[in-house]
Amino acid sequence: MNILLGFNNILVIFTLVVLIDKFFKKEGLIVWVSIATIIANLTVCKMIDIMSFTTSLGQVAFASTFLATDIISEKYGKDIAKKAVYLSIFAQISFLIITQLSLVFIPSSEDIVQESMKTLFSINIRTSIASMVMFFIANMLDIYIYNKLKEKFPKKLWFRNNFSTIICNCTENYFFNFFAFVGIFSLGTIFSIATTTTLFEVIIALCDTPFLYISKKLK
Repeated sequence: MNILLGFNNILVIFTLVVLIDKFFKKEGLIVWVSIATIIANLTVCKMIDIMSFTTSLGQVAFASTFLATDIISEKYGKDIAKKAVYLSIFAQISFLIITQLSLVFIPSSEDIVQESMKTLFSINIRTSIASMVMFFIANMLDIYIYNKLKEKFPKKLWFRNNFSTIICNCTENYFFNFFAFVGIFSLGTIFSIATTTTLFEVIIALCDTPFLYISKKLK
């Protein structure tokens, strides 16, 4: 069941990236990078099993930021792609500050969500910090590699897309899982999650290539 849901998740999220480019152009893609990172920071806390492997949810949303910055680099230029990364960092910091402030308020006797928010956002502060650091490094490196490969291999869109995304996303994944979950899960579990997630991220990266071609052909 989770396998089918996973492919549906890829289809839905990557289609949304293409649609936001279609209707809102570079401004929409810049906003999407911020939205996707916040969604990924929330959903990454949920663990799921796929084919007996344990992995974290949220990698598709995070991977979509690489698709978005690759589309921006391809169609609008690397400077706009960098702007999307900077704005996303600001959005993540804002989200982190506001959610932590919300926990300070004394809940009403009628409140039913304080404990759930405390659980989610207490974990989320750590994942958010880890995500922000690794997101910035990985995406800036992805933009650099993508544009260097574009200069050397201007006709090989599939190559520069997959090479830059796989290298940067998978490297980021191991560091993120360690910083985000050390002390929460055992090192064995963290390594298992990171390795499994990396395998899935390679598949996800390969799946995003058709969407990049579709986006490039859009008027």
